[in-house]
Amino acid sequence: MARTFAYCRVSTADQTTDNQVREIAAAGFAVAPRRVVEETVSGSVAAMERVGFVRLVDRLEAGDVLIVTKLDRLGRNAMDVRATVERLAAEGVRVHCLALGGADLTSPAGKMTMTVLSAVAEFERDLLIERTQAGLSRAKAEGKTLGRPSALSRDQQETVRARRASGVSLGVLAKEYGVSRAAIQRVEKRG
Repeated sequence: MARTFAYCRVSTADQTTDNQVREIAAAGFAVAPRRVVEETVSGSVAAMERVGFVRLVDRLEAGDVLIVTKLDRLGRNAMDVRATVERLAAEGVRVHCLALGGADLTSPAGKMTMTVLSAVAEFERDLLIERTQAGLSRAKAEGKTLGRPSALSRDQQETVRARRASGVSLGVLAKEYGVSRAAIQRVEKRG
């Protein structure tokens, strides 16, 4: 008899998988709580590099069904999502995605749909990265300082560099200026 599992993933600790669990139940899937795998990890991490997902795959057997609410719960990289679904299909596991009308991603129609949607999602992510990089380049060209402000003033930074050159230790300077050793090292690198 086929067992049904659910994989619910969020990216940050301040998020919960509650809505995903409810959505799966509302779609008519009765998934036993012990078969709901919840994980907090970025979607950019390959599925087979996620601790919870790997443990889930180890539990799955031929004939089982894996439910996800959206394709991006499996991953944000089209090739990774496809490889994951193909691996599960090779083991006889069907993968259903609620956002695609409950489509079985291991069926021919499901594979085609998944491939197109994954490619579009990856394209959108790449565009976002490209726009972010363009914005950062524009800000640099305009002379804006990027990143968090330095904990030390320019005068303090010059003094730190001079004292480091004369042999004063990181720890002594960090303690004196009330900053971390890493902050002193950053001042040295920028010098």
